[in-house]
Amino acid sequence: MEKNSGYRLETTLSDLIAAAGAVAFEYSENDKDAFTLAQLALVEIIRKTTQRIDLEKDFEDIASPSPLIH
Repeated sequence: MEKNSGYRLETTLSDLIAAAGAVAFEYSENDKDAFTLAQLALVEIIRKTTQRIDLEKDFEDIASPSPLIH
């Protein structure tokens, strides 16, 4: 799976949770397995789609607000 394919899905977190839960309950034998499957799927989706923040790069060009702060 590509890390960033440029495809963007406009949805809400609640819709994403509902969809993951619906699919998980459809393919699981019991409630506990369904909750676990939905949780794992959501964690992977969020982990793979979040953008990494490079604080050094993001803040290197910002001027200091005071000459006393380096």
